[in-house]
Amino acid sequence: MLAMVGVLAALATVSGTPVPDLPLRHAVHDMVVAGFPAAIAYTRSGIDSSHEVAGFADLATGEKATPDHRFRIASNTKAFTAAVVLQLVGEQRLTLDTPVEHWLPGVVGDRPITVRQLLNHTSGLRDPTDNPEFWEPVLADPAHVYRPRDIVAAAAAHPLTAPPGTRHSYSNTNYLVAGMLIEHVTGRSAVLQVYQRILVPLHLVHTSFPLSDPRIHGRHLRGYDFARKDVTIFSPSYDWTAGAMISTVDDLARFHRALFDGTLLPPDLLRELKTTVPVNSLTDYGLGVERRTLPCPDGTTRSLWGNTGGGPGYHSYSLITEDANHQLVLALNLYDIRADLANELPIPPVNLLPALTTTFC
Repeated sequence: MLAMVGVLAALATVSGTPVPDLPLRHAVHDMVVAGFPAAIAYTRSGIDSSHEVAGFADLATGEKATPDHRFRIASNTKAFTAAVVLQLVGEQRLTLDTPVEHWLPGVVGDRPITVRQLLNHTSGLRDPTDNPEFWEPVLADPAHVYRPRDIVAAAAAHPLTAPPGTRHSYSNTNYLVAGMLIEHVTGRSAVLQVYQRILVPLHLVHTSFPLSDPRIHGRHLRGYDFARKDVTIFSPSYDWTAGAMISTVDDLARFHRALFDGTLLPPDLLRELKTTVPVNSLTDYGLGVERRTLPCPDGTTRSLWGNTGGGPGYHSYSLITEDANHQLVLALNLYDIRADLANELPIPPVNLLPALTTTFC
């Protein structure tokens, strides 16, 4: 699921009301005061990086949060998946504008959906995770295991939300199909491809990609819902290549820096990654990444790339400037899936503005 509502609402207020340029330390502290159990931020300007941390990794024990604590990165996973797909395009094992049907006959219902349309969410494939009934098994049993192929089949059985290529409509199904494509053309698991192509070369030793294990191993933030119920133990199987990964703020920052500075992709494929379709007045979507326009208090704007993620117990944001010289990664350990499904605003709302303006304006 995307943690977009609170972010976009917050961004929309910038141009109307000046926002004080608060130090990041204050911004992070204020998130905890507002009600988040913990907030962990990584920032970088050029070669200089720093952390700001406030709150608790575990409310029951009083363990304080640190930059080393792992968390579920949810839809930030999509950028990893898109990077692998684009590398396969560079190896001429996939092409962006060929229908998925060419490699996976019948999987998307014999529809002319291209690989590009999967990655930029213009396929029209439905997202079963938008349906509260989808969550009933795992909410009743956090160890419940979903099979990605079953989720894709359920989505493909419905009519498209729009003709392919005509409208952006965010759907986790797109990235499950992308995972299936990776496995089909490589003959190996998508998880292994992410490890071999990204995690190992970038030395992301604190990042993992579980398939069905509902626990987070090693030092980690506990995740909570709005009632402060601990929802850390939760099967990631529903999200697979759309959002199952676990990381730290430093590892996530290293990945996005490598993605946008050309380490992972050559210039032609980086251009494809950054070819966008409109989402709303402030956001466009590329291939697995968002481009967001940040209005600054002085009337100027900044163009930011990256991802947001939201799933049971966790919010995360990873943003980087066009030149890859400035970054902000933020992890929060509060997210309520039931409220998200009911289209309720986050309680407390995620006020990113002080952190964004301090880092980028």
